[in-house]
Amino acid sequence: MSTNPTRVFIARLLGLDVFDPLGDRLGRLRDAVALERGGKAPQVVGIVVEVPGKKRVFVPMTRITSIDAGQIICTGLVNLRRFEQRGAEILMVAEMFDRRVTLADGTGDATIEDIAMEKSRNGDWFVSQLFVRRGYSSSPLRSLRRNETLIVDWKDARPGARTEPQAATAFVASHEDMKPADFADALHEMSDKRRIEIATELQDKRLADVLQELPDDDQVQILSALEIERAADVLEEMDPDDAADLLAELPEEQKEDLLQRMEPEEAEDVRRLMEYEEDTAGSMMTPVPVILPPEATVAEALAHVRREELSPALASAIFVCRPPLETPTGRYLGVVHIQQLLRFPPPEALGNIVDTDLEPVSDQADISEVARMLATYNLNALGVVNEDGRLVGAVTVDDVLDHLLPDDWRAQDDTDELMRKAGRNG
Repeated sequence: MSTNPTRVFIARLLGLDVFDPLGDRLGRLRDAVALERGGKAPQVVGIVVEVPGKKRVFVPMTRITSIDAGQIICTGLVNLRRFEQRGAEILMVAEMFDRRVTLADGTGDATIEDIAMEKSRNGDWFVSQLFVRRGYSSSPLRSLRRNETLIVDWKDARPGARTEPQAATAFVASHEDMKPADFADALHEMSDKRRIEIATELQDKRLADVLQELPDDDQVQILSALEIERAADVLEEMDPDDAADLLAELPEEQKEDLLQRMEPEEAEDVRRLMEYEEDTAGSMMTPVPVILPPEATVAEALAHVRREELSPALASAIFVCRPPLETPTGRYLGVVHIQQLLRFPPPEALGNIVDTDLEPVSDQADISEVARMLATYNLNALGVVNEDGRLVGAVTVDDVLDHLLPDDWRAQDDTDELMRKAGRNG
């Protein structure tokens, strides 16, 4: 590693690909792990790498052979067990970014925004410098003002206690491009305190997307920690079926309070879903699929499925119904798949190309029946009708998978002993 830099700032490494010596990609760097040493500079003992399957594993610094601005190379000998934080270990990005420090020169407090690690002569890596943003300054000098940024040596800053409240601005900013499922995976591995601090920092829509990817216990913990008005706002941003599932985990009084504070239309969708028995098509469907009348054109349908908020599964099908087009709709006529839209000219009416042979499922249908229909006809989405033949929603393949998998599937590690070489300690 003699040609590599001996000092690197961790924020610049986030998201970099990690390769083995043959050039095969192992995953992406998501954090670094340090050992606190009672007032001495923490020793950086490894990195956390997100490997395919959204799992995070530990790679010791002793197995890192190269670090530069574009990539990280390791020996390829990696334990593929899910990373679990131990004793004195601290996640530098998750737990040290945004942490308060008191500056030794007496000029006040500052907040950590980045951390430099430096390689010593014996090959070990230690935290050497902090990039901080100054908070309150007790100095009368104009140059030492609030929001000034500076680099200080580790020994010139005294970190606050890990138990004190901590912001999450830097962490959220450094992970803004991360997919909700990956962000949720990172949150799940954090301490309860840090998980809530970071979740609270997120915008409502971002938090809603992340909540939908978390295990039930984490969802309940985070939602219960929010102020009641904000919790209702976040529920409104969630898909109605996910919001209904989350509310079902709450005490009756808290659930009703939240529903009362939601917008009436949003609350009505959620209430309707909660009336269905568990594991029925009605309990897992979304009540807001793409619905158009038979007079609508291919061009109009394509414009609707381009909407950013639609999931790929929901965008795969347009349900054709008589007015009203809000669920429950008028008479259900059939479905037009997105591939059909691509095969016909823009002015073509949907009523001319609608598939009337594909039967929808009843809102009382069991999950096994829904799964069989999706599998038999290779569908991403399937219409759901009530006893009057009116469309009340659509079930997507991801809804079914969520219900078929074990409740704790997001937290499971199925690789057990699958590893290239065991041992965190190198």
